[in-house]
Amino acid sequence: MKILIKNIEFSKVLDLNNLISYQESQVISRTISQTLSVNVTLFSLDKGEGISTHVTPGDAMVQILDGTAEITIDNNIFTVKAGETIIMPANVPHGLEARERFKMLLTVIKH
Repeated sequence: MKILIKNIEFSKVLDLNNLISYQESQVISRTISQTLSVNVTLFSLDKGEGISTHVTPGDAMVQILDGTAEITIDNNIFTVKAGETIIMPANVPHGLEARERFKMLLTVIKH
């Protein structure tokens, strides 16, 4: 049987915030699942860090777990806080910056 979920415990209640930590001046990632059609990754970004503008071949759902992110989608800037979610459409330029440190769960569904 192929394992589709990794780097996370099975059959246990988990707090996603506790599965990734902040590190000074770093972007940290922890891959939860990576297949041809779906990627699920936890990220933590320290204040001032970011992911530069790029495009992806799939729709990307960002769920903010802690802190606040500034997310740019096609030159529109959104402030997204803990408990909020935003979708970045496939093939549309997007990027993000940590005005304060934040953690997110990123799910990318490829077409």
